[in-house]
Amino acid sequence: MALIEQNVVVTTKYGKMPAFTACPDEPGKFPGIVFYMDAPGFREELCHMARRIAKHGYYCILPDMYYRLGLVRFDIPRRTDAMSVVIRGAMNHIGNAEVTDDTAGILSFLDGQAKCQEGRVGCVGYCMSGRYITTVAARFPDRFASAASLYGVGIVTDQPDSPHLIVDKIKGELYYGFAETDPSVPPHVIPTLKEALDKAKVKYTCKVFPKTQHGFCFPERAVYAPEASEQTWADMFELWDRTLRNGAR
Repeated sequence: MALIEQNVVVTTKYGKMPAFTACPDEPGKFPGIVFYMDAPGFREELCHMARRIAKHGYYCILPDMYYRLGLVRFDIPRRTDAMSVVIRGAMNHIGNAEVTDDTAGILSFLDGQAKCQEGRVGCVGYCMSGRYITTVAARFPDRFASAASLYGVGIVTDQPDSPHLIVDKIKGELYYGFAETDPSVPPHVIPTLKEALDKAKVKYTCKVFPKTQHGFCFPERAVYAPEASEQTWADMFELWDRTLRNGAR
């Protein structure tokens, strides 16, 4: 399938945020998917994943969430302990409030695109963005029909802005896929999250993939787990197809 690909600029409350978009080069409009990046940041690997989403019949936007720092690019195959310190610093310079502001700009951008279907959209977030897909699903309940998190971190914290505290505002459907081995997700997180979702009566799926580690969805990682990764793709496409196609409620 041929795609229309563009490097675009999204205007936000803070300033100009670069982003990559992809959608089918075919007549018609396509449901929007916001792809929130992981901690290592914007890179071609993520653009490939955005293309895969687009080839399934979606208008995918991949924002560079580190734009407040300028142009930040990490050479992940040559990652060292020193680089990891910088990556953590980049990850920690934004929070739920900043991403909520940025998402308002992203939704406004999507509303202005001729190839993007009007109305509700979906999203996916990896790693650091598990907290963000949960937050935006609650902050924009009438816009996000569905949201997916893969080995998300920071979803349950002891802070007042912990995403699990606002899940009662969510109207869409959620999907959470966790790695079996993930030091960034303490044992209490999944039970606490499920308890909050159940109490709020949010429709959701929560899976823990056996014999996987944090990062298992990325083909360029040593921990890549092909079967588990492909299952997450199948699960996400089923979710989005059901909640975002014309006629979906």
